[in-house]
This record gives sequence, structure tokens and C-alpha cells, in this order.
Amino acid sequence: MLRTIILGSCVSVQGTYVRTLADGRVLVRVGSREFIGLPVIPKAA
Repeated sequence: MLRTIILGSCVSVQGTYVRTLADGRVLVRVGSREFIGLPVIPKAA
């Protein structure tokens, strides 16, 4: 499953969901790299 996370005020990353950490941040994998950030919450249409 793809997830989008926020790394900074202007940087977001979309990658394969790995896990949710205890503090609410999400770990995603892009190729061989892993990124940790805050999840983007989808808005209702």
C-alpha cells in the first residue's frame, strides 16, 4: 500500500508503507531507502 508522509514544511515522500511508529509517525520505503515522517490525512471529497 502506498502512503504519503511529510518530512518538512515543503517536502513530502510517497512510498510503500512499512509500519506506524509508537509516536504516530509512519515509516515508508522508496527503493532501498526508508523515510520517517508524519502521515498525510486524506480529506473527504
